[in-house]
Amino acid sequence: MNSLYIDATAKSPKVTLDIEKNVFQIEGNSRPENVRDFYYPIIDLLKEYFEGLSKKNFQEYFEEFPIKFNFKLDYFNSSSAKFLSDILVIIKKYADLGFNIKVYWYFEEHDDDMKEVGEDFADMITYPFSFIMVQR
Repeated sequence: MNSLYIDATAKSPKVTLDIEKNVFQIEGNSRPENVRDFYYPIIDLLKEYFEGLSKKNFQEYFEEFPIKFNFKLDYFNSSSAKFLSDILVIIKKYADLGFNIKVYWYFEEHDDDMKEVGEDFADMITYPFSFIMVQR
């Protein structure tokens, strides 16, 4: 399986799934023209990634080196929110199977709305996030 790198555009976020470092990151603005076409390949690859890990039983390795998910979004529309929640449900599923997964939700100083959305997502999937305020 190969890592995934998608460059940001004016309407879509930068996406990284670094297999070597076990880091998933999505950053920028998310309002793609066709949200399904943008997010389905990401979700499919994420499922494939976790299925591959499940079969190899790497849980001991991940105790020392957790899988990290960094959400560094400036803005996302309601269509993107549905797919972000799908990603978070996948995270929760594999965390419940014993994988050590850390979720980091970044928000800009004074952007209470973005922080609250992250808190809502964490409550929805009943999984703890680490909230990181970024000063610009």
